[in-house]
Amino acid sequence: MTLKNLKKIVAKYALRYIPKKKIIGIGTGSTISYFIKYLRKIKDSIQGAVSSSNHTTISLKKNGIPVIALNDVDYISIYFDSADEINNNMDMIKGGGAALMQEKIIASASKKFVCMIDYTKKVNVLGKFPLPIEVLPMSYKYVKKELEKLGGIVKKRKKVITDNNNYILDIKNLYINNPIYLEKKINNIPGVISVGIFSQRQPDILLISNYTQVQTILNKS
Repeated sequence: MTLKNLKKIVAKYALRYIPKKKIIGIGTGSTISYFIKYLRKIKDSIQGAVSSSNHTTISLKKNGIPVIALNDVDYISIYFDSADEINNNMDMIKGGGAALMQEKIIASASKKFVCMIDYTKKVNVLGKFPLPIEVLPMSYKYVKKELEKLGGIVKKRKKVITDNNNYILDIKNLYINNPIYLEKKINNIPGVISVGIFSQRQPDILLISNYTQVQTILNKS
């Protein structure tokens, strides 16, 4: 079975958490693309979706799912997204699709967060996947110098402008043994819009597909 099929399996499995007649939040990424295609079949059971990116908005509209602005809702019942990496403590790295700021906002505004991954995204220590940081264009060289003090290799992501018209810096070879501390430290650098560590807003439910089943892990913290 390919990783593509594992993504499809966990995306379809996540549909069981769709609430009736509620507004849901939807993230960005390849697994989410499959999730939206499956959601199309039961789209009449929800009021609509708050989107985390232009790419997701296009996909939702293409599949006939109403898109609702975050400012037009009182609250979001549940948020569905994936992760680039997640550790045993439910700390995550997100931002491979350059939508980390919007994803973090919608996740924080939602009552519940369901994260769906294939087994390769589960790690003991975060950092194998490059850590994305969204930065203001005018400050990226300054921010890059500050990030280099943390260790690792910092590079500006080529030909990428976020939906917010900002740049993405990626840190490679960074051993993240204290995600909560690092998330706060990077967020405090002037010019940083958001860092792709999700430790303050972790998923409530983690779904992991492997070659035999979909494992469900509840966040008890």
